[in-house]
Amino acid sequence: MPLDLAQVAARIEDLAAKLKAEEKGRLERLEHALQLLQCVDIEHLKDRIAGSKTTWLVAGLTSGLAQHYKAPTCPSELTVLATDGSQIDIDRHSSVRCFLINIGSVTLQYGQDPDASLESESALFFGDDLVITGPAGREEPIEGALLGVKRSVEELRALARIAQELPCERPTLALIDGSLILWGLAARDFEGARNYVREELLNRGYLDALDRMKRCGEKKNLALASYISYSRSTDVVNALRVALCPHDPADCDCYCSEGGQRECDAVAGIRDSDLFQTLLGCGERSPIFISGSRFMHKHYGDHQIHFFYLKLDEEIARVEIPSWVADDEELVSLVHSLVLDQCQRGHGYPVALMEAHEKAVVTIADRERFWQLVELSLAENRLNVRSSGKRRSKVLRWV
Repeated sequence: MPLDLAQVAARIEDLAAKLKAEEKGRLERLEHALQLLQCVDIEHLKDRIAGSKTTWLVAGLTSGLAQHYKAPTCPSELTVLATDGSQIDIDRHSSVRCFLINIGSVTLQYGQDPDASLESESALFFGDDLVITGPAGREEPIEGALLGVKRSVEELRALARIAQELPCERPTLALIDGSLILWGLAARDFEGARNYVREELLNRGYLDALDRMKRCGEKKNLALASYISYSRSTDVVNALRVALCPHDPADCDCYCSEGGQRECDAVAGIRDSDLFQTLLGCGERSPIFISGSRFMHKHYGDHQIHFFYLKLDEEIARVEIPSWVADDEELVSLVHSLVLDQCQRGHGYPVALMEAHEKAVVTIADRERFWQLVELSLAENRLNVRSSGKRRSKVLRWV
């Protein structure tokens, strides 16, 4: 048996006991956060956030903190678009260098003439497509986290293409799964010699697709949003931490570099979802906030990412929208009502994203068949196929 659970059963019991012991303290910090949230001076806090230098993401405020908004009436005639993707990474144990991206796309029509279109499109990348080329012959291989960024770019490009081809003028929601911020790109150092990577993937890729989506929104009643299930974000709680900071401006590196107990720790360990689970009624959304991502503020231009929280039956979801949606009350209402409707139809998760995932998913069996097909093609062309001993050992079992 590969995994002997008996060996970790006692530690699992210890884990449960530790979580139970910590629950009382967490609830006390949550109560403190809720009290602070109701009495904080919003305008003063906006100024403090703008001048703060923290080591964690802080939500920018647009209106308030504790407001809640009931769901608008859902249109009777509507369209929902969605894309999702999966990939087959480069196999470092094979001499064949290539990767595959599979994009699932869905168009769902609701109303008097319901219809559905579900498709998938696979693209194989090899040769020059495996690297991003910069000045002086510099190259950055597209693999690992960077391949995840490439897939996100292709997902949004596919969504923009579907939106542009959409003939009708019905209210339309375009959805992707996960964040609208390319965190895989933000987490890497792409300054100096690697600016060409950001130029290729962000400027000519992701932001170009966002531009196309925005132009569609100007011509059609269309809104773009991303859906994040079971968000663990603390952006709003971190705004409360700034409110609690005794220093002005709040500066973590300057005042808290030596560690120790801090005033803001009074609300530490609380997630935004904990706050809004209490504040919101079922189907209601929070106020709209602005992401505190420095990467986004620096590089996203007119597409600054906003977000709100939506209470469903089983969880608090995070919904992200670009500024051109956030600034339009009708589009915000459209996102609110259609995301809620999709989650209700999908028993807690948007139907369109669920179906797009099913069209995109690449199974373990798919991966094996893909590599077998690659090796068969090479063999038929009398090309030498080499692989590592580790890869062969997974196919041939001796014991």
